[in-house]
Amino acid sequence: MTAEPRDVFGFMTDAARYLRWMGRAAELDPRPGGVYRVEFSPETVALGEYVEVVEPSRIVFTFGWIGNFEVPPGSTTVEIHLEPSGAGTLLRLRHSGLPGDAAIALHREGWEHYLDKLVTVAVSGTPPPDAKASVLNGE
Repeated sequence: MTAEPRDVFGFMTDAARYLRWMGRAAELDPRPGGVYRVEFSPETVALGEYVEVVEPSRIVFTFGWIGNFEVPPGSTTVEIHLEPSGAGTLLRLRHSGLPGDAAIALHREGWEHYLDKLVTVAVSGTPPPDAKASVLNGE
């Protein structure tokens, strides 16, 4: 079973579908100037705004963390490109503007973890358990 770009795009722009692979609450308004807000715990909230949305192939939004002075809300940019690849989708993600090697490594680890979950959800429809979310939620 595979997921086409339009299917993957929906997991990136629809809050209910987004929560199947990342976060515990989300407010997504996928249009230029619209809000991107994903809560992992009350203390861990990503916030930014959509810059560009081209269905089903491209999403760009600003990104940062509420209460984080190193990576504040809207201070970085996430670009996602979705391309058909055989019967599935090639997803390319670029997160730019991070302030140094430690922030880059931390965000790379996070994106790799959650994109692995996205693959599972997009293909099987069933989200796997998420140990990382338990840590972020203080469990």
